Amino acid sequence: MVRENLHREDPDRLYTVTGGRSRADEKALDLVTLIVSESDPVPGMQSEHVRILRLCRHPTAMVEVASELGLPVSVVKILLCDLLDTGRVTARHPSSAPADTDLPDLETLKQVLVGLQKL
Repeated sequence: MVRENLHREDPDRLYTVTGGRSRADEKALDLVTLIVSESDPVPGMQSEHVRILRLCRHPTAMVEVASELGLPVSVVKILLCDLLDTGRVTARHPSSAPADTDLPDLETLKQVLVGLQKL
């Protein structure tokens, strides 16, 4: 359903939404970056920014934001960079396990996989 919306999306609208920009800081965000609102929307804000602030009251992945807005990820990345620059949102990457964490050995993982396949 989102694909249909994108195919019907007016390129002029996307140009307007992004202020004519076509690229954002590639290193700032990736698809799984978690976005969190740091402020409430204020009168006069761009409607997409308002929707992002409301959607991200709890940590939300950038790809989820794009899906909810029905906009291409590249457009959402530009919008999020605007909000990051003004301090209205923060971005963080999901935590990975520390290097000293005791992870299961490979044999245990293989046994779990075999057990799941038998279900």
